[in-house]
Amino acid sequence: MPTQEPVQQPATELDARYSSALSPRPGAADVTATEWTEALRTMEAAEIFWVSTVRPDGRLHVTPVIAAWHEGVLYFSTGPGEQKAKNLAHNRHCALTTGANSLTEGLDVVIEGEASPVSDPAVVEEVITAYETKYGPHITSPEGTFHGIGDAFRKGDAVVYAVAPATGYGFGRDDGVYTHTRWAF
Repeated sequence: MPTQEPVQQPATELDARYSSALSPRPGAADVTATEWTEALRTMEAAEIFWVSTVRPDGRLHVTPVIAAWHEGVLYFSTGPGEQKAKNLAHNRHCALTTGANSLTEGLDVVIEGEASPVSDPAVVEEVITAYETKYGPHITSPEGTFHGIGDAFRKGDAVVYAVAPATGYGFGRDDGVYTHTRWAF
């Protein structure tokens, strides 16, 4: 699926307190905020996201999920009896995180917002298409890890959640140049 512009373009700002150029290479002192389009590319390329929710007693719950960005919203799913679904029924605030596992290169992206269950069948079909486009044979092939997930979405055996970003953060690393970007929606 090609990079899509968000429904709302976020305000972008560099947090200079946490951005620095530690490299002596030319131009390293010119640290700039990461563009939202780069965050979109990172989310589209990411296969795994980590969703953080809050249990009713205040303890955190963090678990990996697959997710797809579609028309300005990040979608993920879970079983209706799973801990994250129980947590979201109590408190819809969550964060989805993805990125690189490297100290010196890559971009980590955090999307914060409220997770809303999706019940509109037309939107569910769009999410299924977004998942199939992004994850390909993992979804569409009978041997795929998540084969049948579309039917689970349709039947309600898996709850689809939509997270429209309230705030996003980008933590970039490029050969000694570290950036901390905030996107406000």
